[in-house]
Amino acid sequence: MSSIADNIESVTRSIQKATISAGREAGSVTLLAVSKTRPADDLRAAVAAGQRAFGENYLQEALDKIEQLADLPGLEWHFIGPIQSNKTRAIAEHFHWVHSVDRLKVARRLSEQRPATLPPLQVCLQVNIDGESSKSGCHPDQVVALAEQIRELPRLRLRGLMAIPDPDRPEPALRQSFRRLAELQQRINASTPQLPALDTLSMGMSGDLELAIAEGATCVRVGTALFGRRPPPGEPRPLA
Repeated sequence: MSSIADNIESVTRSIQKATISAGREAGSVTLLAVSKTRPADDLRAAVAAGQRAFGENYLQEALDKIEQLADLPGLEWHFIGPIQSNKTRAIAEHFHWVHSVDRLKVARRLSEQRPATLPPLQVCLQVNIDGESSKSGCHPDQVVALAEQIRELPRLRLRGLMAIPDPDRPEPALRQSFRRLAELQQRINASTPQLPALDTLSMGMSGDLELAIAEGATCVRVGTALFGRRPPPGEPRPLA
């Protein structure tokens, strides 16, 4: 069985190869290690292999790991799960990035609750790019207007868009979903040329990162290819 360090090296090579194949600048795509359900020791192994950015879906589990790994300098914590209004304060206080902002109410709470002693919270607007009823995210038709409202909030910095297309769709349909997200970001940038351009497209996972990079992804969220398969539903999630 390959180690976490081996897996990180392999995924990094795949990202580099896909970036070059897409005619893009080397190093322009970052790897976000999706560490939900993984014990803190797995994250330590990833850090030892050079990984610094981790994505978490479950708030309490994430807070426990942030505390357990507080001795490791330079870690970057990204919240990537659905956001409940009563969880915004803890997210605003402990994370560097949030990829899953999908409504103005949540964005306002994050801005109001972001401590003044911390830099603005980096956020991505989650888009339900395929209109799936089971998925979180704002409707594509609402993206431009919502992005303009979020950019007015003082303690947030809107960096880009995030989407989770259905990975089981045929490759041409999946590629089209990634392309639509990139086009939405271009529309936002065109609508507000006086503001700094959004520079982040958080899209692509273990099975489709090459397609996502070809369509403009700047951040790919990878879990299984780094840490192996997650525990079955109902099995306790280890925290240490």
